[in-house]
Amino acid sequence: MPLKRVQSFPRALGYLAVSLFTQLSQLKGAALDLLFPRWCIGCGREGDLLCEACSGALPRLLPPLCSRCSQPLPRGAKCPSCQGGILELEGLRSPFRFEAVVRQAIHHLKYKNVKALATPLAQLLADYLSANPIPHQVLVPVPLHPRRLQERGYNQSSLLAQELGRLIGSPVVTGSLLRQRDTPAQAKATAAEARRSNVADAFACRDGRLRAREVLLIDDVCTTGATLNSCAHALKAAGATSVWGLTVAREI
Repeated sequence: MPLKRVQSFPRALGYLAVSLFTQLSQLKGAALDLLFPRWCIGCGREGDLLCEACSGALPRLLPPLCSRCSQPLPRGAKCPSCQGGILELEGLRSPFRFEAVVRQAIHHLKYKNVKALATPLAQLLADYLSANPIPHQVLVPVPLHPRRLQERGYNQSSLLAQELGRLIGSPVVTGSLLRQRDTPAQAKATAAEARRSNVADAFACRDGRLRAREVLLIDDVCTTGATLNSCAHALKAAGATSVWGLTVAREI
């Protein structure tokens, strides 16, 4: 047998293995959809986890908003959040209000193991970025502490970032920004000052992969922005040139 043919044989086997794996994955997905049909979490209609009608009716965050942190404001008013503290972020953006179907979708993704919801939610973020570009070179998900990651089994922010990166063609950097302190859940801290204190110095970068990079932080929900701001502080201390935040929803 000619040497060239011998050398190309393992490569051909590799292509065949990839093709078979792809076909099996598609068959597995079709079988699961047949056995466990998807239902819209908003209206209950069979087909998609978030149907087109419910996606179009999501509660959008509309102006007037703070130009920096997107907090809703009376027209002409100054933002108390941005004036009252040091904002490490260049800006913070959220397409939706954290209520109604958006709240349901995020809770299902975050607490009920419906990881497939990361795809439609990331698509909503991609649509928002298409209409409202944010300067960035890399996407970075807000990390979980290892203990909480082990309990949940996955990081919903990482799922969102990976799906968004695939949709818009942006690289995703994980494992550089770390949560070094296992803080109580932000939902349990009621006051803005308590939330800021809760996550102060909770994050750090363990390597130089984000040095001189424009970072877009990805998370599911913003309440006061304290978590994202703490992440931005750690990223800039590690040399990031700019840090913006993007979340699916904002709690008002």
